[in-house]
Amino acid sequence: MPFVGRAGKLLNELLQEISISRKDIFISNIIKCRPPNNRDPLPLELKSCSPYLDKQIEIFNPRVIVTLGRYSLSYFLPSETISSVRGQKIILGKRIIFPVYHPAAALRNPKFAEILRKDFQMIPNLLVDSLRK
Repeated sequence: MPFVGRAGKLLNELLQEISISRKDIFISNIIKCRPPNNRDPLPLELKSCSPYLDKQIEIFNPRVIVTLGRYSLSYFLPSETISSVRGQKIILGKRIIFPVYHPAAALRNPKFAEILRKDFQMIPNLLVDSLRK
């Protein structure tokens, strides 16, 4: 299950603050299994799991994708860095990509926590914008 533990608890709090229930959204991971010792995923792991994520996106067909952290951002925008595009609405085809810091980063750095909270406050308006298209 994606986003459990402390990062999942923070994600739930952030969603609650914007009146979104976790049961009303789809949450996925870039890779489909946890790397040993919770290390960063290797390029081969990312590549191996991408067909599954592609299929999930095809099935759910989200209008807005909030990328949590650098790995999910790089899946959609490989040449961008999270610090340069976080909190920005990016149109990619028919979807809105909205990169934000990963909740685990916010747990490690209080500065990121405040930024993440502010970025999450923008999500309801992005959802409304997506309905206008």
